[in-house]
Amino acid sequence: MCTVCGCGEGETRIEGQEEGHHHHDHDHDHHHDHTHEHHGHAHAHSHSHDHAGHTHSHDHTHDDEAHHHHHDGHNHDYGKGPAHAHAPGLSQSRMVQIEQDILGKNNQYALANRQLFKYLNILALNLVSSPGSGKTTLLTASINDLKSDLSIAVIEGDQQTANDADRIRETGVPALQINTGKGCHLDAHMIGHAMETLRPENNSLLFIENVGNLVCPAAFDLGEAHKVAILSVTEGEDKPIKYPDMFHAADLMILNKTDLLPYLDFDVDKCIEYARRVNPDIEVIQLSAKSGEGMDLWYQWIKSRMSQS
Repeated sequence: MCTVCGCGEGETRIEGQEEGHHHHDHDHDHHHDHTHEHHGHAHAHSHSHDHAGHTHSHDHTHDDEAHHHHHDGHNHDYGKGPAHAHAPGLSQSRMVQIEQDILGKNNQYALANRQLFKYLNILALNLVSSPGSGKTTLLTASINDLKSDLSIAVIEGDQQTANDADRIRETGVPALQINTGKGCHLDAHMIGHAMETLRPENNSLLFIENVGNLVCPAAFDLGEAHKVAILSVTEGEDKPIKYPDMFHAADLMILNKTDLLPYLDFDVDKCIEYARRVNPDIEVIQLSAKSGEGMDLWYQWIKSRMSQS
């Protein structure tokens, strides 16, 4: 979690927003007073949403010790509050309290995001995995196959570079890059700001490609409808019990790169058993984004969730 992994000491940059205004240190007071226009509906971080004449209000209470955040002109003043959790001499109880505060604030933003997604009828999927799982390849293949039937947008999270967002944009769908600097995960606040710039269409599918990491993203709700954990068969079947929080939080596990199974010593049944040991309700789809095998099952899963939203 942030207080022990060191994330948040760098600067988060969101494409399309003024440079230098996204420094996330996670210990920050919030004073919210700004409105975002979204396809004719205003999304206010106070939090009220005015959608075509209908106002949705989400009032958030933020304690002044933990959060200082000026939204006049998006001037984010992070890290000016109490000592950061890995400062020398911090007690274990103080670290736990800071972690609880961080997640509490994040969950408030996640609730506002979820309410906005629901109002706009956007199915938001949070794609999580280790680096090298084939997540971006799966995403680009999915977009190319689905874009004629569905309106799609992508929020792309990486520590540095816009390489993956550039690959996504080559498919013809809008994509927005969030660079988290030293941060090892996206948070709900970043997603709320990204929505201001990206402005996905109503009745659409939003893919959120999280930073490659199976630890911190498990704890941070983004307001998504579902977490989708992508596991490559090249990684080892014991990943679900090595990183149980992530697989417990996920609604779906995708076993990717199944075209390589003949060349690997990977026990599919054991992997699924491990996943269901930590999450008895997790669904599993086996596929290969490269060969196309099993992709139809993935698309059916997406479309069934869209029809439910």
